[in-house]
Amino acid sequence: MKTTIKLLFVTALVLLTACNNPNKQVEDNITKYTTVWDEIINEGKLDLINDTNFDPEITLITNPENVVGIEAFKDYYSNFTTGFSNPDFTIVDIFGQGDKLVKHWKFKGTHSGDFFGIPATGKAVEVEGSTIAVMKDGKIAQEQDFMDNLAFMAQLGIDPLLNADNITVVSDLYTNFGKGDVPAVLAALDAKVEWNEAEGNALADGNPYIGPDAVLKGVFERVIAAYENFTLNDIKLHNMENEQVLATLRYKGKVKATGKSINAQAAHLWTLKDGKVIAFQQYVDTKQLHETGRN
Repeated sequence: MKTTIKLLFVTALVLLTACNNPNKQVEDNITKYTTVWDEIINEGKLDLINDTNFDPEITLITNPENVVGIEAFKDYYSNFTTGFSNPDFTIVDIFGQGDKLVKHWKFKGTHSGDFFGIPATGKAVEVEGSTIAVMKDGKIAQEQDFMDNLAFMAQLGIDPLLNADNITVVSDLYTNFGKGDVPAVLAALDAKVEWNEAEGNALADGNPYIGPDAVLKGVFERVIAAYENFTLNDIKLHNMENEQVLATLRYKGKVKATGKSINAQAAHLWTLKDGKVIAFQQYVDTKQLHETGRN
């Protein structure tokens, strides 16, 4: 009897020690974290972003607003898995304390697909950075990346030091749109501007719209008629090669016909010449537009 009690005590002590072993906790977290991200990026297994590997409230800390929730997190990283071919994601070093991990990573790939609205350039990129991650109950719960975004964008052909005048033109255009000054917006367009809405968007039925008047009637007037309080938010402008400016932003508003609200990710690619917009290409989350009854 005493032997049995002693064995039970020793077994319980071993289990308790294992459970409270901080080194084992960190080792388990590192193993889980590195395995999951290796398969997501290098093998394209985006479906591993699920509630088995990630906390339901997984949060990516980023500007202008955090990415929260598994579906939003998956949508965000789909830009990487579809935007780059021949991916080579390597964790150079990783260490942790408790539920926090810090990793130093490198990424190589070829920009062969759409990446946050940036059309494929065929350019090879090689970047590195660091990430602070938080684990919760063995699942990834939070991430925050630190990297040289200017160097990364430069490899994609985006140079913030070029075409400052083009940035001003596009910035003023958005400002005037926000004020409801449609004539000022149209004045920034070339007489023969070629305007294209995203494929799958209901407004794409008139692509390409040629000239400011066609844009006014085919796009602006229809947007005003379809939405309440339609606004452009979180606008970020990036200079690109070939007299182009890339804008990343979000659409917000309420569809009058259904009463449903949108908060859709979008990107605009502007092409300019002599201070005038000669071409426009929209990219937008048409799935969300469809679900709200707009598309």
